Amino acid sequence: MTKVAIIGSGNIGTDLMIKVLRGSERLEMGALVGIDPASDGLARAARLGVPTTADGVEGLVAMPGFDDIEIVFDATSAKAHAANNARLMPLGKRMIDLTPAAIGPYVVPAVNADEHLDAPNVNMVTCGGQATIPVVAAVSRVVPVAYAEIVASIASKSAGPGTRANIDEFTETTSEAIVSVGGARRGKAIIVLNPAEPPLIMRDTVFCLVSAPDSATHEEIRRSVEKMAADVAAYVPGYRLKQQVQIAEIPAEQPVGTLLADSSRPTHQVSVFLEVEGAAHYLPAYAGNLDIMTSAGLQIAERIAQRIGAAR
Repeated sequence: MTKVAIIGSGNIGTDLMIKVLRGSERLEMGALVGIDPASDGLARAARLGVPTTADGVEGLVAMPGFDDIEIVFDATSAKAHAANNARLMPLGKRMIDLTPAAIGPYVVPAVNADEHLDAPNVNMVTCGGQATIPVVAAVSRVVPVAYAEIVASIASKSAGPGTRANIDEFTETTSEAIVSVGGARRGKAIIVLNPAEPPLIMRDTVFCLVSAPDSATHEEIRRSVEKMAADVAAYVPGYRLKQQVQIAEIPAEQPVGTLLADSSRPTHQVSVFLEVEGAAHYLPAYAGNLDIMTSAGLQIAERIAQRIGAAR
């Protein structure tokens, strides 16, 4: 077993801890780290027998079992991760970054899980990125994607302080990963915190502008997206397409030039509508945005642990 620590005792960190405890075959909880002694996450960890500290990363370094911890998840904020990474990297800890800090390479398990298993720090992009970048990648495997735009709508109640502090980083990091991982020439990301009551499940929309003039190519795009959705659902069971992939011709009078990286005009718009239902390990099922992040992070940690085990 590979021992792990989680920095951040909020929604994402606590949910991830429960996933490690309930279902991981290769990971063992070594510590949950927070800065608020009264946080629900630290209290829950203590009840479950997980070592805790409310003294942040310095408290983690001072813990008796610190030397045995090989992987550290960071579920704090982009700014805090920069400091945490600088403190822990020289001590030989592998970092899995669940903030939009983007210090390490972007990783989306269904797209590029095996490309960065030896990197000292990997970035899990964002919840919207984990949900939508696989779709962009699926389309780009069939035809070049001139422009991809994603809209992630999550329940306001599922967005904790860390998520709210990272809104600007969310849009920047997700947009960059749409290009570098998804394969689009240009990318744009939008997040909506929906205050509706009762809270609504996570919904994501993906628009791709492509040149795909024939019906055979359309069918190939649909098959590629459907296969990718199944690949994501293998580690995020609540991930699903809401309806059949829509492919429509772009009207000649529709202005799309300002969205493009060059002067070539795409012929069709691919529209994909998704929803992500959470596993309700910590928060209710509407919080699919948490579930897809923690499930993706767990998936990568399991693969890194397998690599570490094989090297021993």
